[in-house]
Amino acid sequence: MPPETGELLNAMRDAALKAGAMALAWFKAGGATAARIDWKHGGSPVSEADYEVDVYLRETLGALLPDAGWLSEETADSPQRLGKERLFIVDPIDGTRAFIKGDPRWAVSIALVERGRPRLALLHLPATGDMFEAVEGAGARLNGRVISASGRTDLTGALVAGPPRMLDEMASNGLDFAREPRVPSLAYRLAKVGSGEIDAGIASTDAWDWDIAAADLIVHEAGGLLTDMEGRVPAYNAVTPRHGVLGAAPAQLHGALLAAVRRAMATGKGP
Repeated sequence: MPPETGELLNAMRDAALKAGAMALAWFKAGGATAARIDWKHGGSPVSEADYEVDVYLRETLGALLPDAGWLSEETADSPQRLGKERLFIVDPIDGTRAFIKGDPRWAVSIALVERGRPRLALLHLPATGDMFEAVEGAGARLNGRVISASGRTDLTGALVAGPPRMLDEMASNGLDFAREPRVPSLAYRLAKVGSGEIDAGIASTDAWDWDIAAADLIVHEAGGLLTDMEGRVPAYNAVTPRHGVLGAAPAQLHGALLAAVRRAMATGKGP
């Protein structure tokens, strides 16, 4: 990669590690966090750790690229980002419910998006010490090791993660597959497709940019595909940064996954 890209990635990695340490100070493995919990409209929780990490990343990443826009789950959105060619898309803590309950499967998600697609991505799981990263055109890594999506070519027997109702309907349609226990962080669920730990992942409707942008690049750079049900890759930084049902799988398995999900949705039990 160009030297300037490497320097930026290093700085972003440092920021992700520092953000993770800040959140980890509030985390209690196997128990409830000491952080204050608020509730958003719609009933989803947010902790003071989410806000603390968000402020830190907004200041730190903004100093790296002052001309870049900003979109985060925990920052009030602004139409100013729409005029930006580049922007950071961040989820300070993806999997807040897991974080609150002491489940280690939560992540700090950071993506640098340019002209609608992610170019640099980091997904850090502070409680496990894992760090996924990807650079457009330069592959994806987990803890410094090059990763690749599964080599599986058949959904039969595949390990699949996704919304339980969707998986139930896929099974009722006769598909014989194994289920990955629920992964509370959507970004981590999708990144596990990139690492080959699972064969396919499904995201229910209404995933937001910050839920998927970093994992998107990780999946694609690992030889997989993440698309909607029509096979279109997500476009980021739209007026409403929200997406429909998505499927992630190795390239050779992706068509079969989309077909299975479409069949399940047609029977009336989509995610």
